[in-house]
Amino acid sequence: MSELEWQPYIETLRQRRREAERQRQARYQRAWQLAQEAAELLRRDYGATRVVVFGSLLRPSMFDDRSDVDIAAWGVAPEDTLRAMSAVAYLDKEIEVNLVDVSTCQPGILHIIEQEGIDL
Repeated sequence: MSELEWQPYIETLRQRRREAERQRQARYQRAWQLAQEAAELLRRDYGATRVVVFGSLLRPSMFDDRSDVDIAAWGVAPEDTLRAMSAVAYLDKEIEVNLVDVSTCQPGILHIIEQEGIDL
């Protein structure tokens, strides 16, 4: 095929890439909204005193169509932890929100959360 014959294929590929990037950006923005919604819910309904986002949401270039929202919370009573995890997990049908229980997570994970996390 000549270069001219390839042009429609090349343009279609470019359009698909632009659309994929637009969708990735929209998902990224929605993920930040969900993080904020989760923090508000945890404070209001479960008494969280601190909520931190960590993981791929802090690395836009690594955030893709399989990425989720990782948050950690302090101040949630042990008897409310599972309900809180369930409440944030179902905030959105497409993007999962994972709540880490800082009182039971591995020390290495807690260290990463404290070093890299951003308070919400």
